Amino acid sequence: MNKIIIFIVVLLTNVSFAQQSQEKDLKVGVVLSGGGAKGLAHIGVLKTLDSLGLKVDYVAGTSMGAIIGGLYASGYSGKQLDSIFRDLDFETLISDDIPRESKTFYERDNAEKYAITLPVKKMKIQLPSALSRGQNVYNLFSKLLLHVSDVENFEDLPIPFFCIATNIETGAKVILDKGNLPQAIAASGALPTLFQPVFIDGNILTDGGVVDNYPIEILKSKGVDRVIGVDVQDGLMSKDELVSATGVLFQINNFHAIKAMDAKSKLTDIYIKPDIEAFNLISFDKGQNIIKNGENAALKHRKALSELKAKQKAKDLKKVKIVPVDSIKINMIRVIGLDKYTRSYLLGKLKLKSGEKVSYNDFNKGVNNLMATNNFDSFQYDFKGDNKDGYLLTAYVKESATKTLFRFSVHYDDLYKSAALLNLTQKRILFDNDVASLDIILGDNMRYNFDYFIDKGFYWSIGVRSRYNTFHKNISASLVLEESQLSTQAINKIDIELSDFTNQFFVQTFLRRDFSLKMGAEHKRLNVSSETILEENSQQDKTVFEKSDYFSVLGALKFDTYDHIYYPNTGFYFEGNFQIFLASSDYNNNFSQFSFAKGELGYAFSLLENLSFNVVSQAGFKIGENSNKSLNFALGGYGRNFINNFVSFYGYDYISLTGNSFIKGMAAMDYEFLNKQHFSVAANYAHVADGVFESTDKWLSAPEFSGYAIGYGVETFFGPVELKYTWSPETKNAKWFFNLGFWF
Repeated sequence: MNKIIIFIVVLLTNVSFAQQSQEKDLKVGVVLSGGGAKGLAHIGVLKTLDSLGLKVDYVAGTSMGAIIGGLYASGYSGKQLDSIFRDLDFETLISDDIPRESKTFYERDNAEKYAITLPVKKMKIQLPSALSRGQNVYNLFSKLLLHVSDVENFEDLPIPFFCIATNIETGAKVILDKGNLPQAIAASGALPTLFQPVFIDGNILTDGGVVDNYPIEILKSKGVDRVIGVDVQDGLMSKDELVSATGVLFQINNFHAIKAMDAKSKLTDIYIKPDIEAFNLISFDKGQNIIKNGENAALKHRKALSELKAKQKAKDLKKVKIVPVDSIKINMIRVIGLDKYTRSYLLGKLKLKSGEKVSYNDFNKGVNNLMATNNFDSFQYDFKGDNKDGYLLTAYVKESATKTLFRFSVHYDDLYKSAALLNLTQKRILFDNDVASLDIILGDNMRYNFDYFIDKGFYWSIGVRSRYNTFHKNISASLVLEESQLSTQAINKIDIELSDFTNQFFVQTFLRRDFSLKMGAEHKRLNVSSETILEENSQQDKTVFEKSDYFSVLGALKFDTYDHIYYPNTGFYFEGNFQIFLASSDYNNNFSQFSFAKGELGYAFSLLENLSFNVVSQAGFKIGENSNKSLNFALGGYGRNFINNFVSFYGYDYISLTGNSFIKGMAAMDYEFLNKQHFSVAANYAHVADGVFESTDKWLSAPEFSGYAIGYGVETFFGPVELKYTWSPETKNAKWFFNLGFWF
């Protein structure tokens, strides 16, 4: 009997000891829901868990929960995540804004001319699959997770991890627990319509919130004992709140997730629901408030969290030393997915060579260079250590199947008036690297532009350009009348109709991405007429001043590192042109060969945040007889994309100051007082006359003409909207200029 009692006591003691041991070594899992920008609250919760010393043994997440959870599982602390997300420019990140310096001149022109670009398939205009390709987001994930790039199985991360994505083709739930971590969290967070889907192992994946926005059941199957859950999902909206198509769409999408949360919340041991009602899916500008709300929500459960911590086995948290990445050595490059484009084309755009060390900034610039071509829908990649102090880069590319694009833009200015731009662009017509583009400009002044270009990058490329411009304007009579006619007519202004039809054939090469050399031949048909002045006994209803065809050769050198064409903060700009007019149909019977040389030099810099300065000088002169006045330099007005030798000049109306030579200086200050809203002040000075450069005394003397401007501008998706008040002390007159949209 005594032996039985002793045996029972020992057995009970061992059971009790085992239970206590188990309680001291509880495995704790964390599940983080999706919720867009509201998911930043997860960072606040994780900061609180870290501050309490609570050890997390497993992390699961969906969408934004996958992004935050994946970074945390890789070794970042909650505090480090706070620092990372505090410094991010979410607008640039989400919009796939590619720096201007990464674009070719052709792509810069497109970005600065067209407001909307849509793919065309089988003669039908399509909608894009998403607003963003997510390339900037992927680049960020890849850089932040380089320290775990060799981890294939997410169970082997500092904290085991998995996330959820949705297979768009089948609607099935996909558990991502191995492979490429940046790719996995990008797929889980690919919010439909905002980010395009991600291809993994032949499957097309998108936001996991569609099928499981809070994967607690899968997490519990991983053997965790206690689950801490953070739910940042929306509740259902009332009928008064359902006033938009977007709201209805989100409401329908939320039915399943919210209904499922009734059961899922009951499975959660510590259920944390931050106060995020005041925020929406894209409230990234309120990030710090959202993170703080996450901290506050977690602190309400401080007692339960502390008790959980006390039951954990006493040992230090896993700490990973993450060294910021400055450069990487790429010893081998493997490319998967190329068909139309060659490996050398891709590596040339990336500016990569095997065995070379490259800064991560330069690597990202190379990726931007590639994506700026718009020849690829996605460029995903991973790095694997090769035991040679370097990495094997494997790139997975998806070439764009879109060959035809429809583009659209609108514009208004005081010269061309209102206009709508319709564009059709066709790629790969004859060659894999050619492109044809036709602009039809409808409005008060009908115009068109046609371009065909074979892009050979840094080799000599070939292009053809045709352009027709026309406008009707009251201008300086000196552009079309001789001195004797001006005195006889006693007139300063004349109402003219001008049309210009120009065709070019050229070859061009790039000395570097922002430095080009161009040479070519040009045909120009210029027609200038007026109803203001009629010749005596004339049977015509207008006087024609010019109606000639000109034939010329030209050369141009261009260097452009401006970070923004309309509101530059940094960079240099230089453009030099020389054109020799060799022959003419000679409508006025006074043609002799002549040449024009002109150049522009600009420098932009910033002294304070949001305060920038731009200094520009321009000059031009004519070589040869002073005939054919219609092609002379003409200053006045405000604008871009002028034809011939027209130059903007504050304080004067368009084409007010004319001559066969000029020199101009301009200084402008721009203050971005609110996001994308600008206040500007500018002054310009000029000499404009015949023979300005014939003597140094003439062009080094005090300027004859001056003008000043105060303006307000705002950047919009269809281009800048600007209003400028200008004034000249010589005329004592004020002039307002207004423009809306990109210049074209």
